[in-house]
Amino acid sequence: MPSAAFCSWVQRVTILEKLTAYCDRRLRVRAMADFPGAQNGLQAGNSGRVTKIGAAVDAGAVPFRLAAARGVDFLIVHHGMFWDGTQTGAQRQRMKLLAKADCAVYSAHLPLDAHPQIGNNALIAKALGLKITGWEIPYQGTPLASVIQRCPARGKLRAQLEEIFPRVTAMEFGPAQPKKIAILSGSGSSAVAQLAAAGVDTYITGELKQAAFNAAQEAGLNLYACGHYATEVFGVQALAAECARRFGLPWEFLDTGCPL
Repeated sequence: MPSAAFCSWVQRVTILEKLTAYCDRRLRVRAMADFPGAQNGLQAGNSGRVTKIGAAVDAGAVPFRLAAARGVDFLIVHHGMFWDGTQTGAQRQRMKLLAKADCAVYSAHLPLDAHPQIGNNALIAKALGLKITGWEIPYQGTPLASVIQRCPARGKLRAQLEEIFPRVTAMEFGPAQPKKIAILSGSGSSAVAQLAAAGVDTYITGELKQAAFNAAQEAGLNLYACGHYATEVFGVQALAAECARRFGLPWEFLDTGCPL
């Protein structure tokens, strides 16, 4: 039988602490290397009280105002508060908005791209009805891109992408019948040079630099840029929905309408 002291400790653990611990474990945020600005995990705390979970792709003054207006006091984001540094006027404004709304912010970047169940890349494959056969394109030892080897015809794939995403930029210099597809949400330019070595002929990503056009022509690749923002709405929504079910809370996606 638990001791009185243990029961007292359990009662003192706030819902914020429980949510944070759950997200940390679910995403294994401490086990995955990420870019320095990511700073995955709880980035801003609150009083410990959580009544509604929100999801947004980006941290920032506009999403924070939306969160306050809609009663969100635990906001899950993909791009956190520290990509542009910690000592800016914008950062002070953000912290004031969060403090006034008593809203906490939890951020997960690469752990929410590469998660095999609730990550962006896995969920894009699921939305396309594709079965993932592996994970490739590593960042500091962790494979980030979901890979598919039972591929639809290129025309069907493009039509599916255009149904899912508001804007699709297609560069089709690869086979009409792809043999291997890789999906990497967000900024995918750095991976283009790794595709041929991985045997990938068709690549779905968020945004690409102009040089990718020439690379696609020379290497015979099909490239589909579907929007950085648009390819990264999946993971934050999935994590928010999962947390909401587990902790018996409502949740809402805060769409800022970013066209990039």
